[in-house]
Amino acid sequence: MATKKGGGTVKNGRDSNPRYLGVKLYQGEKAQVGSIIVRQEGLSTLPGKNTALGKDYTIYAIKEGTVSFGTKRKMGFNNRTKVKNIVHVK
Repeated sequence: MATKKGGGTVKNGRDSNPRYLGVKLYQGEKAQVGSIIVRQEGLSTLPGKNTALGKDYTIYAIKEGTVSFGTKRKMGFNNRTKVKNIVHVK
């Protein structure tokens, strides 16, 4: 006789935490030094004035001020222009 009830295996029996990506501070909101503005996968939004880029592509404020968003035209490696989003703290 078994002392434990026989439990089978399940293919879908695991769950991971979400990554909580996205914009954390919107335009016009106050940013403190070190506060996270955007959490993203890859470099879809570029850091601008008074912001810096973390190793996981997180954009955070390095000076205190208000958050503003804009666009910037960038040249790709294939000589095509792209319009990228950019974040500033003023």
